[in-house]
Amino acid sequence: MKRYAVILGLLILCLGVTPELFAQYEDEKDATIPLEHFYVKRQGISPFRRILSKITFGLSTGYGQTNFNHELTGYGVLQNPGSDPLTFPVSNPTTLYGNWFNEVTPSTQSAQPGAFTITSEEDKIGFRNKAFNIPLQATLHVEIKERFRIGGGYSFTYTNLGDFEPISHGNDINGFEPDVSGFFLKKYFGLLGVNLYRYYDYLLVADAQIGGYGLGKNFDKGSISKGVFFNFGVTVEREMSEYFRLFVRPSYEIKGYQLGLPQGPAIKHNFNAFYINVGATYRIPELRKCFEKTCRAQKNHAHGNREYRSRVHPIYKKQNPHYGENYPTLIKYKGKNKKKLNPY
Repeated sequence: MKRYAVILGLLILCLGVTPELFAQYEDEKDATIPLEHFYVKRQGISPFRRILSKITFGLSTGYGQTNFNHELTGYGVLQNPGSDPLTFPVSNPTTLYGNWFNEVTPSTQSAQPGAFTITSEEDKIGFRNKAFNIPLQATLHVEIKERFRIGGGYSFTYTNLGDFEPISHGNDINGFEPDVSGFFLKKYFGLLGVNLYRYYDYLLVADAQIGGYGLGKNFDKGSISKGVFFNFGVTVEREMSEYFRLFVRPSYEIKGYQLGLPQGPAIKHNFNAFYINVGATYRIPELRKCFEKTCRAQKNHAHGNREYRSRVHPIYKKQNPHYGENYPTLIKYKGKNKKKLNPY
């Protein structure tokens, strides 16, 4: 076969025809000469597949802590002995409320002997609460010029509430337990990010999430007005392969809502939060997986006129043209053999 190849090459040179005319074929059936350097022209990646390969999906969970707090500007607090505190508008001291956190609950109580009363005109009054969160978040984004990111996401967060404690006059005002002990917070947002720094397989990314949210069913949506939330974070990513990454993302979130009462000004509740999310991202490959079940190629390769990615290369390893990337350490150097001077 090699002799025929040499003869064919001499004939091409003698006729003055460039080898490029015979080096590629538009279709696999036209490649009738099975020589190493005579190959079928490979088909390119389809536009649809190329667009899909720009999309990265992310999934994460973690831990968060939310600080609920509010000030009772324009209100006063009435503390009867041995009971939960009540609030009232300064303009109408006879109207009392037993709940002003998730809904408006009027109270029929009145001031008892030994009751403690204070208004916002005398001192700063209000309550605060620390809650823990368990978030589950899904994101989708595309990278522009391998530098900027744009996308969106959805988050489903369980929030467990504790008891509210007074921000002042703790010796005279009791804490109170809210009517709702926990709720699910739903968030939907847009995502913007920029890649800041790369160190080998590690990537530092600054990003922001801006969007809206929905409180649980135990909140009176007719009395509550909400705004948008802002979440700012820094993500440290570890590239496991060209498609798969692991990451950790600490972030700080700013949000709040106002609860309108029949009498008196609306009470503004802030519940800013700190989160640490851990998760993974996956980018859709631009090449299809090799169709040949017995193929053991560990890098991108061709069958006929189409290119495929390896079907045996694990998702958590970078592709490498060197043979043995999946198993870089020989068996003779593993386990108990590594203590032997002569593994054989």
